[in-house]
Amino acid sequence: QVQLVESGGGLVQAGASLRLSCTASGRTFSNTAMGWFRQAPGKEREFVASIRSSHLTDYTDSVKGRFTISRDNAKNTVYLQMNSLSAEDTAVYYCAADPAGWGFRPEATYIYWGQGTQVTVSS
Repeated sequence: QVQLVESGGGLVQAGASLRLSCTASGRTFSNTAMGWFRQAPGKEREFVASIRSSHLTDYTDSVKGRFTISRDNAKNTVYLQMNSLSAEDTAVYYCAADPAGWGFRPEATYIYWGQGTQVTVSS
């Protein structure tokens, strides 16, 4: 079993930056792929970014060049640095863990999920 706890969300103005954190507990973290997803009001949850144990990363097109996913295995933590935020980034952001280590985009890849953290960007 893995427990994931997100933090770092909040209300910011367009153009600002935020860094989300997700700390994992309960099993070996270093071999687990981690992903960030988001769900905007009235929309389905969508893939944002993922990172494998090798630090190989993947991003959805809409955040490439603005968001950076990283991990610190010593702290069992994955981060999502979000720059140049816009109103379209407003959503609840979820952290997810893939113990198999793949970090593919489909939600079904991920077994464990956090509760989510709200990010609101005012225009």
